[in-house]
Amino acid sequence: MPLDYGADGFAPAVNARGDAASTDPGAGRTVNGFLPRSAGIGGRPSFLLNTLDVDIKYAAPGTPLLVFSRLQFVPRFIETGGDVTRVVVEQAFGRLVPFDSQELALSVGKFDSVFGIEYLDNQANIRTGVTPSLIARYTTGQSIGAKLFYRIQIAPIWSALSLNVAASNSGNFVEVLQPPDASLTGAPVGSGRLGYELNTPVVQAKLGASAMVGPRNDQPERSAHQQAYGGDLRVAVAGVYLNAEYVRVEEGQGGPKTTSVGAFPFSSAFQARGGYVQLAYALAIDAGPLRKLTIYGRYDRRHAWFEGFTPITVDRITGGVRLDLWDALILKGEYLANRELAGAPTVANNVLTSSLVYSW
Repeated sequence: MPLDYGADGFAPAVNARGDAASTDPGAGRTVNGFLPRSAGIGGRPSFLLNTLDVDIKYAAPGTPLLVFSRLQFVPRFIETGGDVTRVVVEQAFGRLVPFDSQELALSVGKFDSVFGIEYLDNQANIRTGVTPSLIARYTTGQSIGAKLFYRIQIAPIWSALSLNVAASNSGNFVEVLQPPDASLTGAPVGSGRLGYELNTPVVQAKLGASAMVGPRNDQPERSAHQQAYGGDLRVAVAGVYLNAEYVRVEEGQGGPKTTSVGAFPFSSAFQARGGYVQLAYALAIDAGPLRKLTIYGRYDRRHAWFEGFTPITVDRITGGVRLDLWDALILKGEYLANRELAGAPTVANNVLTSSLVYSW
C-alpha cells in the first residue's frame, strides 16, 4: 500500500512540544511513522496539562563539573499509538569546563541539538510564542552522545566566534521521528554549528551555519544515510527581535522503520526544504503584575516529499501575544493559519491555542 498523507501531520500544533491536535489518519492510510504525538483533541476545545518539568542541577564545589537533568511529566488522555501518559528524561548530562580562561565545555549524556537556533527555545517559558516552527521536527530533538562547545571573544570588534559539535545516536531529529536513547546502527551521527556574533551596545546579531550527517537512527542499516544543512540569523535592536532559519533535509531509504510510536515495514526515502522568519516586539512595562508585553508574528514554509510521490508544499502564518506577569507567570495567545499550497487538498487544520506557564 503506498504512503498516503493528505496534509502535513505536524502542522496543527497546540503546544511547545509540537504535539498536534489530532493525528487520526483515517481508514486505509499508511503513515509509516512520520507523525507527531497527539493531544487527541482534534476539532474540540480542551484544557491540557502539557508538561510538568522538574530540573535538577548540581555543581560540585571546587571542581569544573556540572550535572544537569530535566524530567518532563506528560499527562495525556489518549492511550494508543504512543500518545500515552509518560515520564520523559529530556536531558541528563554532565558538563566539564576544564579551563577558567577559555569558553570551552565538554558535555556527555542526553542533551539538546546543536543544529541551528530553534532548540534554544524548546521550553515553554523561554519560547516567545506557543508552538514550534514547521521545521522544528528536524532541528530541535535531544539525543545521547557527546558534544563540545567553544567560543572565542574578539573584543576590539565587539564580536565572537563559536563552534558547537556533537556525535550522538540520532542527530537533531525529534524523538517521534528517530529514537534517541540507543543507536540502531551502532554508528554515531555527527552534527555541528559554526557561529558569528556581533554584540554592540545598540545592536546584537548572530549568524550560523549548521550541518548534520550520519546513518538514519530509525532503521538498522548503516548504509541508509541522512544529512541536513541549514543557516540561521538573529538580530535584536531597540526591543525588536528578528529570527530566521532555513534547513534542507535528505534521508535515504532504509530497512524496517522503528519509532517511539511503533514499527513499520520500511523507512521511506524522504527530502524536505523549509524555513521560517519571526519578528517580535517586546515592550518592558511596570504596571502592577505586568512586566513585559510581546507581540509577534511568524511565517513558515515547507516543501517535502517521499521518493516517487507527489511533493507537498505548505505554509503557516502565526500571530500572537505574550504577557510576562511578575517574575514567574507567562500568558500567551496564538493563532496558526495552516495552508496547503500544492500537492495536498485544503483541510481544516487552523489552530487557536493559548498557554499559561508558571516557573518556580
